[in-house]
Amino acid sequence: MHYQVSRNGQMYGPYTLEDLQRYVASGNVLLTDLAKSEGMADWLPVAQIIGTQIPQPPAEPTAQPYAAASGLAYPDPPDLSWGLVLLFDILTCGVFGLVWSLVQAAWFQKIRPTSKVLTFYIIAGVLGITNLGQTALVFNMSFHHTAPSHNFVGNFIGLATWVVSLLARFTFRSELEQHYNGPEPVGLRLGFLMTFFFSVYYFQYHFNRINQIKLALRYRGTAV
Repeated sequence: MHYQVSRNGQMYGPYTLEDLQRYVASGNVLLTDLAKSEGMADWLPVAQIIGTQIPQPPAEPTAQPYAAASGLAYPDPPDLSWGLVLLFDILTCGVFGLVWSLVQAAWFQKIRPTSKVLTFYIIAGVLGITNLGQTALVFNMSFHHTAPSHNFVGNFIGLATWVVSLLARFTFRSELEQHYNGPEPVGLRLGFLMTFFFSVYYFQYHFNRINQIKLALRYRGTAV
């Protein structure tokens, strides 16, 4: 079961019960925050959800940005240099880029279990493989002069692959901006054209930058 958390009119989550307990322990979620699952009719204090007494509030309660103070509440993004992603993609004729897109989406699925990005990338990959097989079949039949002049099925599958791929990358872009301007606010802004043409490398460039920010936060936390 997953819970949405509400604080001062802003929504966070969804989180599992174990996530809520961990974030309460780290101070990123307050016992007085409100939480609700899909099966609940009303919002309840987090304390009631996890079965903990609400302590007397301090004179001046502090409200840190969600998971921003420590940078440790969420798993780090994949940390391979974007330049290496580009190099390996060139050396493998595009295969590595497809695999790395799945790696990025699988990581994000851990942060947002309700995300459909990984599903979209898998569908696009299956369609792409099917299209390659269809193209190879038509080419072989053409070689033996038994195929029609137009590959309508292949064209349709190719178009579907392109559409689903765009849906995957722009859904990913939107959800990344929501996460990194909400629960982990680093001010992420992703351009339309760069997402359209260079999504896997462009996302990885920003993941490298986010990892540097989180590393600096950890260092600052241990140095205090």
